[in-house]
Amino acid sequence: MNDYYKQDKKKKLKGSLTKVFIFLLVFLILILSYILYEKTQVTESNLTRQNVTAERTMQTLDEVKANNGTVTEMIAEINNSVVGISKVKNSGSGIFSDENISSLGLGTGLIVGENGYILTNAHVSGEKYSKCYVTLANGKTYDGNVVWSNTDIDMAIVQINQKKLQVATLGDSDDIKVGETVYAIGNPIGYEFQRTVTSGIVSAINRTIKFIEDEKETYMEDLIQTDATINPGNSGGPLVNADGQVIGINGVKITSAEGISFAIPINSVKSVIESFNTNGKFDEATLGVFAFDKNVLSYIDENLQFSEGIYVASVNTNSAASEAGVRMGDILLSIDGKKLERMCDLRCYIYTKKPGDKVTLKIQRNYREIEIEAVLKRK
Repeated sequence: MNDYYKQDKKKKLKGSLTKVFIFLLVFLILILSYILYEKTQVTESNLTRQNVTAERTMQTLDEVKANNGTVTEMIAEINNSVVGISKVKNSGSGIFSDENISSLGLGTGLIVGENGYILTNAHVSGEKYSKCYVTLANGKTYDGNVVWSNTDIDMAIVQINQKKLQVATLGDSDDIKVGETVYAIGNPIGYEFQRTVTSGIVSAINRTIKFIEDEKETYMEDLIQTDATINPGNSGGPLVNADGQVIGINGVKITSAEGISFAIPINSVKSVIESFNTNGKFDEATLGVFAFDKNVLSYIDENLQFSEGIYVASVNTNSAASEAGVRMGDILLSIDGKKLERMCDLRCYIYTKKPGDKVTLKIQRNYREIEIEAVLKRK
C-alpha cells in the first residue's frame, strides 16, 4: 500500500514537471516569435526608408538632368540668333590666319529684328554708314550696313538684306541680381570657334571703368561685371540669363586680371531697337550734355559731393542744353519729372524722344533748384 502511494506521487510529480516544461517551451517560442517579428518589421521599415531615400535621390537627379536639358535647349535656341561680324569678307579667317583679330575686325552680333537688324559693339561694326560683313548661323555671309552707332556707349545696329530672321529674346537688365548665373556667347578667337559658350555669375552691377584713348580719358558707366570668360572676338555677343533672355552685350575685358569682364546693359538700347523694328529708322534726338553719376566722382574730383542727380561734366556748343542755359558743374536732378541717378537714365529717356520735343530739366546750381525748358536737337 505504501509502495503504491509512492509510485502515484512520482507519476503526479512527473506530470507536473512535464506541464511546466511544456509551458516554458511555449513561452520561449512565443518570445522568440515576437523578437523575430519585431526584427522583421524594423528591417522592412529600414528598407522602406532606404527606398524613399533612393527615390528622392533619383528625383533630384532627374531634376538636375531636366535643368541641364533646359539650359542646353536654351543655348541652342539663342545660338540661332548669334552672328559673326567682320570688316573683311573672308569670314573664315581666325587664329589660323596671318592677320590678327584687330585687323580683321572679327566680332559677334545679335539678331534683334526679323527684318535684318543686328546689334553689336560700335568698335566691331564701325561708324554709321560704314560697311561690314555678317555671317549667320547657317554659314551664309551678307553685306551689312551700319544704320546706327553710338561710340559713347559702344553700341551699333547693322542691317542686312534678309527677312524672317530668328530674333533673340531681350530681358530686363534693371532686374539683374549679383550672383545670378549668366552665359556669354561669341566668336572668341575667330570663326573656327564660333558661338563658343562660357558661363559665370554677375559679379557686380552699375560699374564704371576709365579708358585712356589718344591721350584722352573716357568713361563707360552702368556696366554689368561678370566672371564669364570672354576674349576680343566675343565683343558684340550676348550675355544671357538662365531664362534665355539677353540682358547685356559683351564689350570689355580687363586684360590685367582674370575673370573680370563687362557687358553693356540691354535696356540702354531697347528704345533704339524698338524704333528700328517699328519705323525702320531711328531719328535720334540729343540734349548735348555729358554727365557723371556719383560712382565716377572719385575719378574726377574728390571734393565734388552731391546726394542725388548727375553732374554735368561738359555741354556741347550750340546744343539744346547750351541754348537752354545748362552749365558745366550743374547737377541734373530730373527730366520731365523722372529722377536721374545715372547718365544711363538720361540717355535712355532721350532715346524715347524725337528732335524738336521739349523737355523740362530740374537743375541744382549753387545749392538752388531751378527748372528750365530745352528743345531737343537732331544728332
